[in-house]
Amino acid sequence: MKYLRISLEGKTYEVGVEVLDGASAAFAPAPIAAAPVAVAAHAPAPAPVAAAPAPVAAAPSGAGEKVCAPMAGILLKMSVKVGDVVTLGQEVAVLEAMKMETSLPATVAGTVTSVLVASGTSVTESQVLLTIG
Repeated sequence: MKYLRISLEGKTYEVGVEVLDGASAAFAPAPIAAAPVAVAAHAPAPAPVAAAPAPVAAAPSGAGEKVCAPMAGILLKMSVKVGDVVTLGQEVAVLEAMKMETSLPATVAGTVTSVLVASGTSVTESQVLLTIG
């Protein structure tokens, strides 16, 4: 069990978090965005971007790694749809529980093979929300 100290609206809370099956590597903290930078009016054109690799054949519908709700709550937003290509750690859904929003990351890189829950739906802890193949 890991213990975390969280400050919210001037109040400090200490919470215990149990890490299961090496999940801590899949839930890396999101990078903090840098402050905006002023750009000159006549900035040089950006360098050309290399072509994306050819897509891999899609996994069968519903096949692959399951992304489950870590707690009971309401699915506020499903950020992906079937066929979307996701990277490890990319936000795939947002869950609300006890008036707090939790971003759910992709646990693997791949293609979304199924979306099982619509936005606005109540979910239970460990309920499968989508699969990534």
